[in-house]
Amino acid sequence: MLLRHHVFVCTNARAEGGRPSCGARRSEAVLEALTNEILRRGLGADVAITHSGCLGPCWDGPNVVVYPDGVFYTGVNPDDAAAIADHLAGGEPVARLLRTR
Repeated sequence: MLLRHHVFVCTNARAEGGRPSCGARRSEAVLEALTNEILRRGLGADVAITHSGCLGPCWDGPNVVVYPDGVFYTGVNPDDAAAIADHLAGGEPVARLLRTR
C-alpha cells in the first residue's frame, strides 16, 4: 500500500500536576474524529492515522504531525478534523493550527 500521508496524533497521558499532556486534552477524541473523517471521505487507502507518544510541545497540544509534508499542528480539537482532512485530500495546510515556534 502506497500512502499519500501518514498522520501521527499524540495520545500521551501523564499524571496531573506535572507537564500537561495531549491525552488529558482529548487527543483520543481528535484521533477518532480525524479517522472518521478520513474514512467518510474514502481516503482510507491514501492516509494512515496512528496514535503516538509525546511529540514535544506539550503546552500547545493536542499535537498532530503530517508526513511527508512535515506539517506540525498544535491545539487541535475534534472540530478541526474536517479542515485537516481537506489538507490531506490535497488542499493547503490549516494555517490557524500550524506550529509557529
